[in-house]
Amino acid sequence: MTQFTRRAFTLSALAAVPALSACSGNGYNNNGGAKIDARVDATLAQMYSQFPQTRDLAQKSAGMLVMPLLTEAGLGIGGGYGRGALRVGGATVEYYSATRANIGIQIGAQQYAHVLFFMTEAALQDFRYNDGWAAGADADIVFANQGETIRAETTTSLAPVVAVIFAHAGLRVGATIEGMKYSRIIP
Repeated sequence: MTQFTRRAFTLSALAAVPALSACSGNGYNNNGGAKIDARVDATLAQMYSQFPQTRDLAQKSAGMLVMPLLTEAGLGIGGGYGRGALRVGGATVEYYSATRANIGIQIGAQQYAHVLFFMTEAALQDFRYNDGWAAGADADIVFANQGETIRAETTTSLAPVVAVIFAHAGLRVGATIEGMKYSRIIP
């Protein structure tokens, strides 16, 4: 091999590494769904033990989207990503990713979990059948920090979607689901 062809071979091999690694976890017959389900189960167990009032929300809801771990970071320009599962009747029916991008005065990183409770069948159907559903003004948000309890008030139980955000880690001001885009995935 000449020097030029070795260099071309090396560069093309290095360029192929990200493409190949991106494909490794996205195929059929892998255990991606089982990993997400295990994380969802652990997140629900943590939420129910820390905030027992959420059991009532779960029982009254038509379904819930559980995002066990969302990671957000930003320095002027920020973003976030996480994966979770939609549960209806206690069983996983679909998997979703959550992404967000923003720009503004920000610095830091954080991780948190959140659960969206779809309190009406119409809200659940709207979520499931819209491509790229985005959380917005129709979601009542309940923040759960250490030492606080979650109160399911009358206004909360009448909202079509209730979001519970908990298990904060990291240092960044604010954790919201506003502007979060949810898309169906095949893990």
